Amino acid sequence: MARVDLQRISKSYPGLKVLDDITLSIQSGEFFTLLGPSGCGKTTLLRTIAGFNKQNDGQVLVDGRRIDSVPAHRRNIGMVYQDYAIFPHLSVADNVAFGLVMRRVAGREIRERTARALELVQLGGLAARLPHQLSGGQQQRVALARAVVVNPQILLMDEPLSNLDAKLRVELRDDIRDLQRSLGITTIYVTHDQEEALVISDRVCIMRGGRIHQVGTPQDIYARPATLFVASFVGAMNVFPDVAVGPGGEVGLGDDAPRRPALAGRMRVTLAIRPEDVRFADRPAEEPAITLPGVVTKVTFAGREAYYRVEAKGGRQLLAHVYRPHEHPLAALGERVMLALPVARLHAFATDDEGRIEMPV
Repeated sequence: MARVDLQRISKSYPGLKVLDDITLSIQSGEFFTLLGPSGCGKTTLLRTIAGFNKQNDGQVLVDGRRIDSVPAHRRNIGMVYQDYAIFPHLSVADNVAFGLVMRRVAGREIRERTARALELVQLGGLAARLPHQLSGGQQQRVALARAVVVNPQILLMDEPLSNLDAKLRVELRDDIRDLQRSLGITTIYVTHDQEEALVISDRVCIMRGGRIHQVGTPQDIYARPATLFVASFVGAMNVFPDVAVGPGGEVGLGDDAPRRPALAGRMRVTLAIRPEDVRFADRPAEEPAITLPGVVTKVTFAGREAYYRVEAKGGRQLLAHVYRPHEHPLAALGERVMLALPVARLHAFATDDEGRIEMPV
């Protein structure tokens, strides 16, 4: 286990700034995920920690010691890649043992550690097979065993599940998390899959355009997004851009204009609300809400939940997510409905800089 500190890391190529003043602290034993769209800089940052890329500015520290000048093969870091990167001509056991052989570990210890690593990833009976005899999920388990068998201080994982089908992704992500917890190894994980990041991580760093937008627990990021980008990127979100605000903080959305003092003095804001927080106004109200009339344009029934697409006043499109829909009559396609947006569940963002506006209840 090791603590990783990144201090003001920047990386540029001609005409392109890939990393812009990144500062992060990853705690010892933490499962930390870098999440963002393609091109946001997350893989470049991971490769900088590994030593495959050299930053233009900033420092990488492990347990307080700078490792910027330490070559990649001496950083005691395990790496798992998207494309497995295992040797096709070597057996499963020989692939896993490769790093130990390069470190000139004694033969008996190599065999013992390789066998333990294969058991950890549930491949104990496949040591003699060649990679082409394995499924994609099994090949990724080989790559994982090869990374952990050398007892690294830090485990880096670059979108390791992106080449697998949906069922295998779920199975292997749970196994990766269980393995990380059992070993207690500091893990930095890269993905563009929001659900994967929320399920697997202790903390998540949301990146865009080489910059950090938010760092926090999955619960904090989902419930209290720091920017409009985070709100829209992590989970589904209904967004109302350029909403007028009255002098006392009155929100010009819907037929009513509830007053939110925190918005007083602003001319325009962007409002957002999660689909699961949108209510149908014909059901008992639990809290003050903005009401919006609309027409149902799509209904998707999925057993324990249902999804409604509603075209509201002014042509706004809203998504409403209803749990246990069998307990209420389903709204029909084309039906006129009244939606309620609980005021306490609204997120507000400054139109000019996308920053979150705190709106205490």
